[in-house]
Amino acid sequence: MQYDPIKRRLGNLFGKSTLSRRIFYCMLDILLLRSWHVRRMIRKMAHSLPADAAILDAGAGFGQYTRRIAGMNKSWKIDAVDLKEEQVKDCNAFFTRIGLADRVTFITGDLTLPGETGKYNLILSVDVMEHIVEDSLVFRNFLDALKPDGTLIISTPSDRGGSGVTHHDDNSFIDEHVRDGYNRDEITQRLRETGFSEVRADYTYGLPGSVAWHLAMKYPVKMVNLSGLFWIVLPLYYLIVMPFVLLLNLADLHITHRTGTGLIIRAVK
Repeated sequence: MQYDPIKRRLGNLFGKSTLSRRIFYCMLDILLLRSWHVRRMIRKMAHSLPADAAILDAGAGFGQYTRRIAGMNKSWKIDAVDLKEEQVKDCNAFFTRIGLADRVTFITGDLTLPGETGKYNLILSVDVMEHIVEDSLVFRNFLDALKPDGTLIISTPSDRGGSGVTHHDDNSFIDEHVRDGYNRDEITQRLRETGFSEVRADYTYGLPGSVAWHLAMKYPVKMVNLSGLFWIVLPLYYLIVMPFVLLLNLADLHITHRTGTGLIIRAVK
């Protein structure tokens, strides 16, 4: 399933003006359950960050997480890295328009290559690691880039069906994924072996979150890939399903899951 072309189309549609970009960010915050979990994680640890914290959004995409972090503290400095040059250029232009270019910088970069050393208090990586083959290099680079006691937050699919995979021979729902998800114990151990002193991985997208994801993401994306005509009925579809999606997302956020199709990981250097 080709997901990137749909993301590019949405980005082009909503990136034409400052207002439409803000609306787009709001839509992503509501639709994407991972955003609910990531926002809660950042809020929990925000008080422990210094006033002059340096933060890296590793794989920034449209910049929605960068924008949210920038709004939490006006003294934080944020670097946002993405592999796609056109996306970086677009985000730099938007953040200049909204007056944040003095403390937010988008950079074209490859996370598998060595970067800054001992610079960041917090690194955020959302919906990224499942796209990178050489993930061990990235984990090492994250560790090197963090200051002592710095924190890494990762949100990624688990191996319990996070990419739409239910058995060994399944293909990922999203073609751009290079793996079908991480085993919770395995990624915890790998991060510890990399050198992180404290690692905690929790499941997200339990039963309510999984149902919400099918309603809000999987079914619409499959239909749009099947026929462009579905774009016409998409607003009506979301008008019908969104009340249920919101309730399911809220339930997923507040339940401790024994298993789930997503993982949120907090690792301390």
